Amino acid sequence: MSYQQFAYLYDRLMDDVPYDKWVELLLAAKQEYNIKGDNLLDLACGTGELSVRLAQKGFAVTGADISSDMLSVAQNKAAEHNLSVFFMEQDMSELEDLPLFDFIGIFCDSLNYLQTEEQVVNTFKGVYEHLDDGGLFMFDVHSLYKMNHLFHNQTYALNDEDVSLIWLCYEGEHPNSVEHDLSFFHLDESTQQYNRYDELHFQRTFSIEQYSSWLKSAGFSIQKVTADFQNGEIKEDAERIFFYCMK
Repeated sequence: MSYQQFAYLYDRLMDDVPYDKWVELLLAAKQEYNIKGDNLLDLACGTGELSVRLAQKGFAVTGADISSDMLSVAQNKAAEHNLSVFFMEQDMSELEDLPLFDFIGIFCDSLNYLQTEEQVVNTFKGVYEHLDDGGLFMFDVHSLYKMNHLFHNQTYALNDEDVSLIWLCYEGEHPNSVEHDLSFFHLDESTQQYNRYDELHFQRTFSIEQYSSWLKSAGFSIQKVTADFQNGEIKEDAERIFFYCMK
């Protein structure tokens, strides 16, 4: 499921996402694993928030996303910052016609939007094929705890002068999955009327052990697994799991 109209309001409605923390993790990992190159592929780049931040830090960034609407926002954003970022429309589970990269990242739980085990496996295989020897693959996913205890039957809402959002979460069809039912209302300044848009999004996650098995089968060496932007022991109520893998 790709973002459609929601793409143009995404940054406004998700302004509390801690993008700078992902940048800090990547910069620390670059030093920790002694990655010399700066060519980076930002898979599922969305509106380009991370792509732009990483380009500002000196990375040569390529952004890829399945949503043309998201990419349109990302391209405009990079241009506004006078940054040279190459964006392309691609499905992360069907990567093709790409060079080798020093870094490949799938951030902000974007991997959870893949609906089948086969898609996850194919994504890991594709990333491995497009990662240079000694390159680093980083991604994060929702934990089983978050998917099954924090999302199910929850409602999130935002009400501002020109935009409102109602976000309903339901248990998905598959184990460890959730459906996000989004309804948002945006003021059309020319008519002074609110337009309503509805979208349905799906997310699914797997255990640390399952992800690890697929990564090893793809050829990766797992360097470490952490949670919630912290090193150390992964707690039972951790919400976001981070994987660091090398080729």
